[in-house]
Amino acid sequence: MREEFLNALAAALGPKGLTRDPEAMAPWLSDWRGRYHGAALALASPPGTAEVASVIRLCAAHRVPIVPQGGNTSMVGGATPDSSGNALILSLRRMNRVRNIDAEAGLAVAEAGVILSELHDAAREHGLRFPLSLGAKGSATIGGLCATNAGGTQVLRFGTMRSLVAGLEAVLPDGSVLDSLAALKKDNRGPDLKQLLIGAEGTLGIITAATLQLVPLPEEVVTGWVGLSSPHDALSLLRRLEGEGFAVESFELVPAHSLGLVLAHVPGTRAPLQTAPPWHALIEIAGGHGVRESVEAVLSWALDAGLISDGAIAESEMHAAAFWRIRESISEAERAEGPAVQHDIAVPVAAMPDFMLSAAAEVERAFPGVSAGAFGHLGDGNVHFHVRAPAGAAPDWATTAGKPISAFVYDRIVAVGGSISAEHGIGQMKLDAFARLTDPARLKALASLKAAFDPLGIMNPGKLVPSLASEAAAP
Repeated sequence: MREEFLNALAAALGPKGLTRDPEAMAPWLSDWRGRYHGAALALASPPGTAEVASVIRLCAAHRVPIVPQGGNTSMVGGATPDSSGNALILSLRRMNRVRNIDAEAGLAVAEAGVILSELHDAAREHGLRFPLSLGAKGSATIGGLCATNAGGTQVLRFGTMRSLVAGLEAVLPDGSVLDSLAALKKDNRGPDLKQLLIGAEGTLGIITAATLQLVPLPEEVVTGWVGLSSPHDALSLLRRLEGEGFAVESFELVPAHSLGLVLAHVPGTRAPLQTAPPWHALIEIAGGHGVRESVEAVLSWALDAGLISDGAIAESEMHAAAFWRIRESISEAERAEGPAVQHDIAVPVAAMPDFMLSAAAEVERAFPGVSAGAFGHLGDGNVHFHVRAPAGAAPDWATTAGKPISAFVYDRIVAVGGSISAEHGIGQMKLDAFARLTDPARLKALASLKAAFDPLGIMNPGKLVPSLASEAAAP
């Protein structure tokens, strides 16, 4: 049966569409962070939606599990097969066309394999932009961003992928094609199926293309860096800026410790301020002509009021890029410093300053020798809460110490009404915690959706859905 399946797959995809070569497959059998490793029956790379449908029909007929992949940038092992070698990796990277850009409507139709930075470039040629960006923009793909409901640094103003997807094309687990690419403002034909697929991590179907909202390029962008004494002052400053009517696109909170690691481990970076405050904020505001002067006036007021201790506004795009390089290099710098247990979390925005301080102190008391802290998207209630290893810890410390630390952190997040996953998804890394801490009604609804869409259990098994995490049958 295995050979029959592979021969049929080869016939459907042609010589460029299927490989079993171990060297060619090797880069796609491990996750981006190197924490999960698996095996696969083969790697399929269909060139179009019709071929994706053919692959899924064959997999359904032969009960072959499917693991979809885009840029393989999952932070939670969401695109890595298990170790059985029974699964087929379905790569969408060959589906990399921007099919259309309608500048008047502000819409782009992009296939699942389009890399985010390439969509940025294509939109810019029309005087537009796709308002979602993140550190992995040079490798993350549109299909993966939809499947994980990605966020990034501009969620504060524009929302996650859910808010930016106006239409969707996908292949369902029986091989049928859902064509919902039309950007309809109103459509009351029952539940919105595209929203069920966004954030489902490939467990309900394979996203092959999306219609995406574009926005005009701003006349001016003001990028600033300020020093603060506390996260509470940071939130007060954000509320003041929003109250003044500014289009605040990003508000990234950075503790002094994180800045110090970047300066120590990332060549070419330098401190944005002459002073050394305990907290920093990277702020980006879009607007028309004259917005810079208005922002300067508010920051001057904040300085006089003691809300900020220092500040600098980028004088050029290169200067702004230097600010952003610091923010986007924090994870890289922490890896260079040593192992850490990392958490991508969300709590209500108003509760975030207290949580950042109290949770860090509680973790450090409970696990002597560690250091804990948070950085990230304060304005949308999403921070990256990292617990760093004690001095001299073994390289595998995060693996051995991670479970009790994460359980401790997640319990405190849930206690304040938060989420254990703000933007990276559940994947396989958070499956146990998701099952333990999630409302039973949510888990039951999710399991029912999975059973209805994918009764054979072949779509990305072992991810997201705790009650159906068992492996699909081998071919």
